[in-house]
Amino acid sequence: MNFYDLFLKPYESYTHFQIFLESTAAIFGILSVYFSVKKNIWVYPTGIISTILYVYILFDFGLLGDMMINFYYTVMSIYGWILWSKNSEDNIHVSISKTSKKDWYLVTFLFILSLGLVTLVYYFKPFIDNRFSINNVNLGLYHLDWANWMDVFTTSLFLVGMYFMAKRKIENWIFWIVGDFICVPMMVYKGLGITSVQYFIFAIMAIYGYVAWKKDFAKQVRF
Repeated sequence: MNFYDLFLKPYESYTHFQIFLESTAAIFGILSVYFSVKKNIWVYPTGIISTILYVYILFDFGLLGDMMINFYYTVMSIYGWILWSKNSEDNIHVSISKTSKKDWYLVTFLFILSLGLVTLVYYFKPFIDNRFSINNVNLGLYHLDWANWMDVFTTSLFLVGMYFMAKRKIENWIFWIVGDFICVPMMVYKGLGITSVQYFIFAIMAIYGYVAWKKDFAKQVRF
């Protein structure tokens, strides 16, 4: 299968408006990661615009399970925005810290809890995709393919990443890096080539962000 079949062919059936929305959501997503690398509070307003657009896009595509997950991302972004606002030194930038043993225990619990909750969402996905009607619907996990199971895993990774970012922990980048690379082929499979490219850019920026935050933390400790 060539580049055209993977990335461009699915867009033959999309409207210009759908392509515009996905492109805009991807641009704001990239801006959000850029601002997070800079420890700039604008990570959240740009990120919220991106996730809200994806809520609409996924609803339009009938991917209501994925839509609910992006709605959760929006709520978590608002939470992170509030925390960063309270801890900002100049109303723009924040200080950072390393993850404690207590934090790791907490996020392990959050990760396992997220795996359970997202799996539950997929269990009810036939009901959700049927516009919340139980008529002619069989509940279960029988409909999940490899991309859906990967989605369960990456959603849990991103939950931990978002929590660590809200708490300004350096290790948030590790979860973004792993999740972003997994999402590249997953989004191609779902017919969202633009979003796939966005996740590849995310992954490269996340690697840079991890290195940059570690250097900034070393300077922060020194002074």
